[in-house]
This record gives sequence, C-alpha cells and structure tokens, in this order.
Amino acid sequence: MKFTLSWLKDHLETHASLGEIVDRLTAIGLEVEHVDDKAALKPFVIARVLTAQKHPDADKLQVLSVDIGDGGQPVQVVCGAPNARAGLVGAFAAPGTYVPGIDVTLGVGKIRGVESRGMMCSERELQISDEHNGIIDLPADAPIGTSFAAYAHLDDPVIEINLTPNHPDATGVYGIARDLAASGLGRLKPGAVEPVDGEGDCPVKVTIEAPDLCPGFALRLVCGVTNGPSPKWMQQRLLAIGLRPINALVDITNYITFDRGRPLHVFDAAKVSGNLVVRRAREGETVLALDGREYTLTPDMCVIADEKGVESIAGVMGGEHSGCDEATTEVLIESALWDPIATARTGRALGIVTDARYRFERGVDPEFMGAGLELATRMVTELCGGRPTRSEIVLGKPTASEGNIVGESGHHYREVDFPFSEVRRLTGLDISRDESLAILTRLGFQPVGDTTGGTVRFIVPSWRPDVDGKADLVEEVMRMHGVDEIAPQPLAGHDAVNGKILTTLQVRTRAARRALAARGMMEALTWSFIPARHAELFGGGRPELKLANPIAADMSDMRPSLLPGLIAAARRNADRGYGDVALFEVSGTYENDTPQGQRRVAAGVRRGTAGLTGSGRDWDGNAAPVGVFDAKADAIAALEACGAPVDRLQIETGAPDWYHPGRSGLIKLGPKLVLGHFGEFHPRTLEGLDVSGPLCGFEVFVDAVPEPKAKATKTKPRLDLSPFQAVKRDFAFVVDRTVEAGALTRAALAADKKLITGVNVFDVFEGAALGSDKKSVAIEVAIQPTERTLTDEDFEALARRIVDNVGKQTGGVLRG
Repeated sequence: MKFTLSWLKDHLETHASLGEIVDRLTAIGLEVEHVDDKAALKPFVIARVLTAQKHPDADKLQVLSVDIGDGGQPVQVVCGAPNARAGLVGAFAAPGTYVPGIDVTLGVGKIRGVESRGMMCSERELQISDEHNGIIDLPADAPIGTSFAAYAHLDDPVIEINLTPNHPDATGVYGIARDLAASGLGRLKPGAVEPVDGEGDCPVKVTIEAPDLCPGFALRLVCGVTNGPSPKWMQQRLLAIGLRPINALVDITNYITFDRGRPLHVFDAAKVSGNLVVRRAREGETVLALDGREYTLTPDMCVIADEKGVESIAGVMGGEHSGCDEATTEVLIESALWDPIATARTGRALGIVTDARYRFERGVDPEFMGAGLELATRMVTELCGGRPTRSEIVLGKPTASEGNIVGESGHHYREVDFPFSEVRRLTGLDISRDESLAILTRLGFQPVGDTTGGTVRFIVPSWRPDVDGKADLVEEVMRMHGVDEIAPQPLAGHDAVNGKILTTLQVRTRAARRALAARGMMEALTWSFIPARHAELFGGGRPELKLANPIAADMSDMRPSLLPGLIAAARRNADRGYGDVALFEVSGTYENDTPQGQRRVAAGVRRGTAGLTGSGRDWDGNAAPVGVFDAKADAIAALEACGAPVDRLQIETGAPDWYHPGRSGLIKLGPKLVLGHFGEFHPRTLEGLDVSGPLCGFEVFVDAVPEPKAKATKTKPRLDLSPFQAVKRDFAFVVDRTVEAGALTRAALAADKKLITGVNVFDVFEGAALGSDKKSVAIEVAIQPTERTLTDEDFEALARRIVDNVGKQTGGVLRG
C-alpha cells in the first residue's frame, strides 16, 4: 500500500515530521517497507539558458550562459547535451550540490580549459527516470529561480507499508489516518460523504441471481459527462504510487480505491445492452478484460452481465467492451460488495492481480458501499460535469450472520463483550480502563450500555471484519498504547528439573537426522509438491492429493514419498559433475487429505559409489557401486536411532513396486507392522524419473515405531554377566530355495529363547548335489548358559530342539 505524505495529511491534521509518522506507523503494526523522499532534489532550481555557444576546443560541447533567477549575473556552464539551446528552461545544480544519479558533489571546474560553474541536469541524473539523451526541457513559463522539486511535485515523500491480511481498513489512506489519529499522532479530519441529489430513477436495473457471491450492488447513471484527462494533482498522486493515469473517469475510481479502500467500476452506458444481472458464469463463457486478454470463465466465478453477455469479472477486473474512453458521455458508476473467498478464488484461477481484488478478498467496508457511490458521483460531476440519476441499490444477502444491528447495506454488526482486565492478563501491560475505552472509541468501536463497569460491550465497526472476540480488542489497545511498552521478562526458573518438553516424534526426528548424518549422508530439503507422473510412480496421484492451485505446473501433487525429491536432487548433482552423493531427509509424506494421512518418514538415497566403504577412485582400487545392502544398513541405523528393537526386526520380500524385486526388502516388526523398506530402484522407476546410474534408497516410518513399554523399577538397573562359558554351535540345513534365511534364523532362535542369545547366517550353498530347487543355509547359534555349566546331554537335547523347530517351521532338514 503506497501513499504520499500530502495525501495522508488530507485526512490527518498533524504537525508530526515524516520520521515521526514512519516510526508510528511501524509501531502500530502498519510496517513501513520503504520511504521515497526526494529531499536530495531540494537544491536544484529552475533556470533558463540565455545563450549557447560552441566550445572553442570541443566539437560536442557548448558553453551556456544560464539565468538561475537570483538577480545576479548569468552563470557559465559547459554542457554536452544535444538538446542544449538558447531559451531552454531546465533544472540547474550549483557548485556544492550532490547529484544522486552520478553520485558526485559538484564543484567549480574547468572542462577543456573553459570554466564551468554548475550543471544542467538530465532526468537520470536526478533519478527521475532513465532518460539521459538530453537535459530536462521544461515549459517556457516555468518559474525561474524556484525549486524544481516543488514545481515537478517531487517534494512529496511516498510511503509504502506492508499490510497484513487482518487490516483491510488500512487499504485506504483514510483508514491509515484513522489509526494514526487513534494512536495520538494528530486529529482525524471528518470523512463523511454528502449525498448527491439525482434526477429520476436509474434506467438500468440490477438483478442479483447469486446472492451468496454478491451481498449488495449500488448503481447510478450520470449523463452529459465530458471525459478527458484528470486534474494534474490527481495524476501526480497516481503516478507517485505507481499507477498510470488513463482518463478522468477511470482515474477517479482508482483514486477512491486508494483514498478510501473502496474499489469502484465505471461502464460506458452507451455500450451496455439492457439491464445488468449479477450471476455465476456459464461453463466456457469468455470475456475480453481491460488488460487486453481474453479469459475463459467457470460456474464458480461471479460476473456482471447484460443482455449480450459478460461485461465484468466481479471484484477482479472490468471488461474491455464497456470500458470508458474519451468519447464516453454517459457513465454507469458501480459500487458493489463481493464475497471475499469467491473473489480470491477467481483471481487465483485466472491469474489476475488487481487493486480491486486485493481489497475485496480482504473485505471492504460494506457500509461504505452507498457512500462510495456518492463520493464517486460528486467527483465525476465536479471534474467531468453531467447530471446524475438517483441511486439503484439492490441487496443480495447480509454480509454476516451474527449481530442484532443491521446496517443499510444489510451488514450485521458484531458485538463483543470486553473485560478490561484482559489487557493485563494477555499482554502484561497496566493500561487504565479509561485509556482502553478511549483508544477503542477513537478506532470506531462503539460502546453500548453501561460503560462504568469492568466489562463493556462494543459494537465492531463495519470496516473491521477481522475483529471477532475480546482478544482482538486487546490487540487494538496494545498496538495503540505501544508494543514497545511491554517490558522483557526472563523465563521463570524451576527448583526441580523440567519435565519432558519435546514430543516423542520430535525426539525421533532429531535422532534420525543425527544418525544418518553420522553415516556420511547430507541432509536435503525438498518440495512437498511433486509432478503427477512422479507421484504415480511412488503410489500416489490420487485426486484428493492434487493441488487446486499449484505454484507451478510440475508441482501439482502432494508427495506420497520422500524418494522422488531425493532422487531428483541426486540427479541434479550428477548433472553438475557430483555423481557420488548420499542424501537424506526426515519430513512428512501424504497418504490422504486428512491430518491423520500425514506421516513422518526418514528417507535417503545413495548414488554412484557413495557407499559405506568410501566413494570414487583411490590408489587401492575403485569403490564398489552402491547396492541393496548400503540401503539396508542406512534403514536399520535410522530405525535404531528411533528406538526400534533392531534385534527383533524381520527382513522380508515384498518391497513396493518402485524397487528392484530381487534387490529390495521390507522391514517388519511382527507379522503386520511395517517399519520401512529399502533396496535398489527398479529400472522402470529410474526411467520415469529420467535418472541413470547406480541408485539405492530407503524409507522408514518414524511414527510407526512402537514406544517402549514403561517398566516400574524399584532398584537401580545393573549389568548381569554370566560366569559360565558361552558356546557356539554350527548347523547346516537343506531347505527349499524359496525359504528365506530370516525364517530359518527365527525358527532356530525360538527353540530356546533363554539359552540361545543369537543366530547368524554364515554360508549359503546351491549346487546340483542338493537339487535344482534346494539350497543349504549354514547358521551359527550362540548359546549362553546362565544357571550352570551345560553337559553334553544338554547340548544334544538343545540341538534336537533346534533341528525339530527348523523342520516344523521351514521344512528344513539337517544336512548330512
């Protein structure tokens, strides 16, 4: 939001300086982003060139005699501008003047032996524009000797503030002045609008067929207007805030948009066929807008149409067909209310950003709908002449459902009970009851009923749709009193150790990051949005996970997995010559559009030779390419860091389709709980992602790891070491080739969980001697007695139980 200092003072009577105004705006929550103050142009004066003679020692230079209007002798200036001539009136800088465009402070000097006592300046040298082909050429009647900045209206500072969405009242200069006055920095000038008498009814009638999209519509016809350029003061203000003056009728609507935060629209009445109707657009309907582009509309968009078709995109942009130009003699002035959400949705869908949309989607003052029409009518008749009719006002539906007081526009005024003690409770500020009451009253909050008690009921003004409860009123009191008045307070100390602060998921997230980083992997942050084709490759692509308004065409779906983003990051590194990379991320994935459908996942990928045993080329040989076991080790490390019981994890086949079916695995805890998966990627997956090279990866579900059961302990835990000798026995079993080694080790471990402390596979053999459908799996069983030394008979009995258990569960027989 931009405005000039003089514009602000049209509504605010104050003696505050520019610096004080800027500081106060930021203090009350209207943060100032930039101030364009042309104070550096004050020394420049308007001067006239009396004579221009060729330089005696340079073909492209002239020696000028310049009258600077001080009553003294003409000043000699050496100038190289091609348009320098006798009689030219321009901007002169005397010695000692700082010229911002060239970053030089002028002095008296000699150019090719001729003394020069100043400079005639171009627009670029004054940082007015980029024009530098010649010096500034002003009209002949420009007052010699006066300030150039004042003459060109460049002495009016432009202030730009950054508005938060909860302050639609500050989208107009009047609303900003009201806030400054409420903070004590001046007095707000009256802003009431006197109605304009009209002759007869408006011949154009309005019908609202979509009352949910248009709460109100006001219209008026003005006949006999003369549309030409707007006044110079209006053009200068519009130019100062970055708007291009077009013609008086259009400039008036733009001016009121910024002056009062009230967007308006003007139709050339001669180009409107019949009456107007506010309705939903029809599927495939098009309109040529004022920006010269044709837009295709959908039924969820609101339009203003006449008998021939769409004339305007409601709340966003008018149509080219009915736009006003120099030939306009009859004008329809529209002041309407539009649903904020529908306006925002239409603007996003069409990709249109306008000042009208900016205000309507935040919420304009509904009670200023009629007054805005009156203000526009008065300015039109004063600047363009004409005879207005009476206003045509049609109401769709109330703009709010709460409140007993209903305004002229159908707006229901909200009422809020405000206990003054809430200011102290929520902010810590000791603000008196009288000061709080005065602040809210100055801001337009109207107290009703008894105002002497500790709680007062306030009527929320129509221009503050963001105020909903007592906490919002506390915020208003706080920002006007001064946020900087809140004294910093140290956090309270505790005698005892604080309890747990981080959630289990937060602790696991940090632990997984540390564990993967310790394994030589680099953390990456990837987008939560991925292309639809990538989502489909990794089990996504469902309609409920598609974005209604993606920020880019290739970011259309919420990611079902972290792997597409990490693989794409690895590819980008490889494209830049860094082929051996190991990346990880711990973040969220999405299974559906509910809060429960978001999962916390730790994932990683390795590419090239970035495995666990080194990478790249070395004197003792090249490192091996990454593979399934690198991914498995990473996955197990992440799960271990999250507290998973790694000694009880089961590795099975059945990993998702994006992995290589013979070089991947599923990590489970028990028969049903899946904790993750790992492996080398399927060639089809790599082709779909346009990736090449050895690639493996993993994903583990941090939120699926069960929390350990709390165990009550009466004594301190101690380490129990057995005094008896541990023993290892080897077994070799012949099983079907389809039997997993993990199933065999689990069967052996279950033979006696008290004595057997571990089972490890150390050999797998396949050969013709065993048969084409058989294999031999050799295991090492660790046995640790805890009560006594085992005898040979004990070992034989344990061996029989192991052989019997493996036979029952896997069908394996002891190899002879």
